[in-house]
Amino acid sequence: MRKIGNVIVLILIAGTLWHFYGDTFTKSGAQGVFTEMRSDFNDLKENPKVTAAADYIGEEIQHLLDKIKEMSSEQDKSNQPVPEEPNPSKDSSAVYDVHLGDSRSDVEQQTGPPQRSSLNGYGVDWVAYHQNYRNFIMVAYNSDNKVAGLYTNQNLLPSINDITYKTSKDAVRSIFDDPMESIRKGFVNYQLQNKQGYDMFHVDNKYVTIFYDKHENNTVTAMQIISDHIEQQKQNYFTDPSKKLKKGLEYQLFDLTNAARVSHGLSPLSWQQSARKTARSHSTNMAENNFFAHTNPSGQSPFDRMREDNIGFRTAGENLAAGQPSSIFAHEGLMNSLGHRKNILKTNFENLVIGVAFNDDNQPFYTETFWAD
Repeated sequence: MRKIGNVIVLILIAGTLWHFYGDTFTKSGAQGVFTEMRSDFNDLKENPKVTAAADYIGEEIQHLLDKIKEMSSEQDKSNQPVPEEPNPSKDSSAVYDVHLGDSRSDVEQQTGPPQRSSLNGYGVDWVAYHQNYRNFIMVAYNSDNKVAGLYTNQNLLPSINDITYKTSKDAVRSIFDDPMESIRKGFVNYQLQNKQGYDMFHVDNKYVTIFYDKHENNTVTAMQIISDHIEQQKQNYFTDPSKKLKKGLEYQLFDLTNAARVSHGLSPLSWQQSARKTARSHSTNMAENNFFAHTNPSGQSPFDRMREDNIGFRTAGENLAAGQPSSIFAHEGLMNSLGHRKNILKTNFENLVIGVAFNDDNQPFYTETFWAD
């Protein structure tokens, strides 16, 4: 009888909760209900007009919330599939297995919540997932919240034709047909710079770009996969500029740099907003005055510009890139240039900020400013 009574009480409680929180459950699930109820409870407690009786009710509600959450957790555990037997042949760092078409909810069950979302040149966001830049991937979703794009520069490559991190360039080309030499946008064919450290292939309704590390015997260092639909909706090679795209390219290049540092056993760098103006101003100067150099037409070096903007440093460096259609291509190109690579992987740098600007042809100019206080 006691069990039946408990069931009846739970049914009555559930009906009451649904009355007040049914919409929240539909949109955000049980966790959303817990969050909203706790918020309501905290508001109740902070109201000076609340009586001692209301405090007691609040305590009972909190107890009930904890009990329901415990029951929900136990139910979730009982519904979980039996874990796969560990396979010692698999690299333990390859924890993600994300594919085009996967739902965002399925992705985030593996990755946890995103660390950043920022606009890319395809008109959608790159959503970055990582744990302090370990297990770093970026995912693009279509309007149905399905995976339409993927990128990683760590040992997390999605399963595709047995290509793995550190596969040789020759092996990749033996697996696929010849790499693409151009890509068509509108009425223009854009030549691809395959000698710049990457190959692009059109495979099974997707564009697969394999990036190679010239300083590691031309082995695979990163992969980008873009669905046909997302690639084809990009009408031009360079995307029309906007403030949101500028900010997106800046943060993406920052995240890519930190992911590369962590892959090489280094600490990630800190973003310092105070120097953003310095980096952006140099990119704008280059884009508007048609030059590409560390020393500007006024004769100022990167260090002169930092001092002028009151950026204190004991050591500093600057990387420049221009003409790449995205931060991914800019970053991979910098990693294949020995001097730029040294800045990216310099042990005693502490801070990094990125500045992006566009010229009249919509080509982005990138300035990376590194320093230690």
